[in-house]
Amino acid sequence: MRSGFLPISKEDLVRENIEQLDFVYISGDAYVDHPSFGTAIISRILVDHGYTVGIIAQPDWKDDTSISILGEPRLGFLVSSGNMDSMVNHYYVSKKHRESDAYSPNGEAYKRPDHALVAYCNLIRRSYKKKPIIVGGIEASLRRLAHYDYWSDSFKRSVLLDSGADLLIYGMGEKAIVEIADAMNSGIDIKDISFVRGTVYKTKVLPEGYELLTLPSYDNMKEDKIQYASSFMKQYENTDPFTAKTLVESYGNGTYVIQNPPQYPLSVEEMDHVYDLPYMRTYHPVYEEMGGIPAIAEVKFSLVSNRGCFGGCSFCALTFHQGRMIQVRSHESIIKEAKLIIEDKDFKGYIHDVGGPTANFRHTSCEKQKTMGVCKNKQCLFPDVCKNCNVDHSDYLELLRKLRALPKVKKVFVRSGIRFDYLVADEDDTFFKELVKYHISGQLKVAPEHISDAVLKRMGKPCNEVYKKFIRRYEKLNEQMGLKQFVVPYLMSSHPGSTLKEAIELAEYLRDLGYMPQQVQDFYPTPSTLSTVMYYTGVDPRDMKPVYTPKNPHEKAMQRALIQYRNPNNYDLVMEALKKEGREDLIGFSKECLIRPRNMDKKASVQYGQDKKSNYNNAKRAEKPKKKKTIRNVHKKKN
Repeated sequence: MRSGFLPISKEDLVRENIEQLDFVYISGDAYVDHPSFGTAIISRILVDHGYTVGIIAQPDWKDDTSISILGEPRLGFLVSSGNMDSMVNHYYVSKKHRESDAYSPNGEAYKRPDHALVAYCNLIRRSYKKKPIIVGGIEASLRRLAHYDYWSDSFKRSVLLDSGADLLIYGMGEKAIVEIADAMNSGIDIKDISFVRGTVYKTKVLPEGYELLTLPSYDNMKEDKIQYASSFMKQYENTDPFTAKTLVESYGNGTYVIQNPPQYPLSVEEMDHVYDLPYMRTYHPVYEEMGGIPAIAEVKFSLVSNRGCFGGCSFCALTFHQGRMIQVRSHESIIKEAKLIIEDKDFKGYIHDVGGPTANFRHTSCEKQKTMGVCKNKQCLFPDVCKNCNVDHSDYLELLRKLRALPKVKKVFVRSGIRFDYLVADEDDTFFKELVKYHISGQLKVAPEHISDAVLKRMGKPCNEVYKKFIRRYEKLNEQMGLKQFVVPYLMSSHPGSTLKEAIELAEYLRDLGYMPQQVQDFYPTPSTLSTVMYYTGVDPRDMKPVYTPKNPHEKAMQRALIQYRNPNNYDLVMEALKKEGREDLIGFSKECLIRPRNMDKKASVQYGQDKKSNYNNAKRAEKPKKKKTIRNVHKKKN
């Protein structure tokens, strides 16, 4: 099995005695040969199956010659924007350009184009008119059908059409890429490869022999947003490999974009094989003089134990990309990788993380999923934990114990997401105890996202009482163990369903908690999430009911400022929000107040706040329906 970095130059090809590569892989990221990078996994899988692959990382999209430095590939080009959607990589939710890029040399920004897939494919087409192009990765996966693009505020076609590529792989593409490569190698034309699961292709002729589900046409969806909401829900209900139908999207002029059902999940043995391939586990040496690639620091001493997530958060794209079926590696494979980490010269005794999208998921949520797939119209954890859900941390606990026992390991941290509702649903709290005792670095990061049940419902998150239950248990365990560890809650502002009223409720919660977040995540409408569809269409696709969505930049700024109401820079925004909602009772010097008034002495201010609080309470009481007097009530008063 070939080791060493894959070719990135003609000199590498000469040294490797390769006359012509089978595939040239174009990536928006710098070349990092580590299994946390999609480019590394897909290229290593192909090499493992006997194909030669070269890497062109971050080509200059304004220079046609940048795409031909490895010559014309025998079979075709593979194109990915990198580990992130290029627009998310480039821009904050405010649409201001980020000034750094962790996936580029020395964190330098502007090393890839906007809408990288389209730009790279156009670059290839200028030099290689008919050479097959296959696109994949997160940008392709989440833009595979018609979608809303937040940055241009427009409804876009499938990226397969806009890029001019021949075939699109969605989800995790290990199985699909091998099937496609073998088909091409056997002489099948790329235009005839329409049978591979986990792919999207374009055609003028509808396929026969498949159960087709026709979605609203692109033109209809562009004209009517509600049509898009309906289409998205059909897509969302067809993300399971056991039950999904073949989806058809029409683009006029007899053109169809066809989405085949997803690939079946990898078995434990297949997952192990993917992570046992001979990765170099770092960035290419060519970047050393440039300052290295910052993104490696986050994953160099971390271990991936699973894929997929049955959490089903509305704002998360995992359902569309990795799916709701949990796939795991064996303990033996993870321990083997841990031993490689331990022997690294920079290892200091700390394994930074053991997890995945959700760290404490190590098996499917129920036995039914293994043969029948996930429920179409029911979530595993929302609004409550399903009665059929197998809540069990024993396998994950055993894995962490094995890692802790390895020589030279001082501490094993769990930093990727712990799903707290799943944690508190476990009647056996052995894992919770050991998590607190051994696997936290002073603070545990969890994601309640909000405290208003109205907003949490739209987020697909458990009600606030579940989070409170988790906090009570966490604090009790810390007290029992004599530890002073904290919880850092991730919170989100301006999510669909959140008005200023809910934003103020969140600020009051933080006041009572005595905590002000250093960072706040403003809702970011990324492609192919339920929340983004709510943002664009104004309805929740799950029930098609209208949902309020803050879009005005100034209102979004007020909601964000309320979460950080103690920051002096936010004073004017917080004051404006409180007055707008009639909550002047929160302006004053008492402990219940969020901010103090300006240009008012303390005595007058206290009276002002009390009056406003009294008025607010009276108004709230007035909103409640008065209890009708009954004969029974009258008798009670007389007695």
